[in-house]
Amino acid sequence: MGKLWQDGYEYERWLEVELAVAEVMAKRGEIPPEAMQEIRAKAKVNPKRVLEIEAVVRHDLIAFLQAVVEEIGEAGKYLHLGLTSSDVKDTGLSLVLRDSGRLLKEDLKDLRDALAKRAVESKYTVMVGRTHGIHAEPLTFGLKLALWIAEVDRQIERLDQAIRSVSAGKISGAVGTYANVSPEVEEAVCHYLGLETALVSNQILQRDRHAHFVTVLALIGGSIEKIATEIRNLQRTDILEVEEPFAKGQKGSSAMPHKRNPIVSEQVAGMSRLLRGNALAAMENMALWHERDMTHSSVERVILPDSCILLDHMLRQMTKVISGLTIRADHMKRNLQKTYGLTSSQRVLLALVEHGCMREEAYAWVQQNAFQAWEQGLDFIDVVSADERVRKFLTKEEIQSLFDLNYHLQHVDDIFKRLKLEE
Repeated sequence: MGKLWQDGYEYERWLEVELAVAEVMAKRGEIPPEAMQEIRAKAKVNPKRVLEIEAVVRHDLIAFLQAVVEEIGEAGKYLHLGLTSSDVKDTGLSLVLRDSGRLLKEDLKDLRDALAKRAVESKYTVMVGRTHGIHAEPLTFGLKLALWIAEVDRQIERLDQAIRSVSAGKISGAVGTYANVSPEVEEAVCHYLGLETALVSNQILQRDRHAHFVTVLALIGGSIEKIATEIRNLQRTDILEVEEPFAKGQKGSSAMPHKRNPIVSEQVAGMSRLLRGNALAAMENMALWHERDMTHSSVERVILPDSCILLDHMLRQMTKVISGLTIRADHMKRNLQKTYGLTSSQRVLLALVEHGCMREEAYAWVQQNAFQAWEQGLDFIDVVSADERVRKFLTKEEIQSLFDLNYHLQHVDDIFKRLKLEE
């Protein structure tokens, strides 16, 4: 990813576009064969020379073109025929964004693989589910991971769409009229480069494409932050159901040697904020004056490389966290027991209704028993079993069966099959 955005790489993409145009024009007889042969043999970019020229002309594409023509000689006059700067720069940028998107897709697949491996391992690792931060009902840690896998799958779909959207070229001239270069040249060049042809453009490719791309990167960042936030919460000392990997020799605090902090999850959560800010900036870039202005350019020089490099790093870091995550099944079981069996309250409620009790009455009884168990530190099953109102509808054995945790796991296999997660 760093290579795609390093200094000088964009010059290589600009040259790729210029040479593609020249090749197409040569095939059409618009550039002499001997001149094209000279261009092929000598065309190259000297980044240092480009910067020297740019310091004088104050225009990056003109400086690039002048430096390349210096390498080619007389035949260089056939480069850039009928083109405007944005034909080359925007089409070259599309190549970089396409390739960046493909790398990010591979990163997402790696994260999915890591999540899938750990999901299968913890398929039946029972833990308490929490809503509003309060114990709700049991689930498994594997199901929590499965939820994240489904979201990663959706993000892969979104990224595919964004890559397609941004993989477009335009070779249409100064304001998009093809006055000095034909639509046929544009179509041939884009086909040669593996890009779609923009159906209509002005001087630039329209920035809704780029906004779509950067917004999808921000959405992916949001999913990573969601995972990171859950890991941070579950690593809290008073919960301690999972722990980030902690390397040999790593230290968590300058003052407190005992500290093992979820620093990677905290870092990627912070980075996701940058991605969201960049997405807003990308949307601001959509509205330009008339056929184009330059207000988008300076913004893109920051947000496009930063977003791609940031997300690449975030995905790799989160994959390492998931792969090395310590899953503390014993703590999960212990935490589940902290609420004295209250997580079975809905089962008791439904059983009473099924046996003929009115729902509102059943709800009131179960709630009273639940509050008594919680406030007095009693096992919920004992409180329910001692309630004569409940015993009129349910036997002791029936009550006992309502606290079987396996009831909550009966469809785990079905969910895993939907995601094609195999053991």
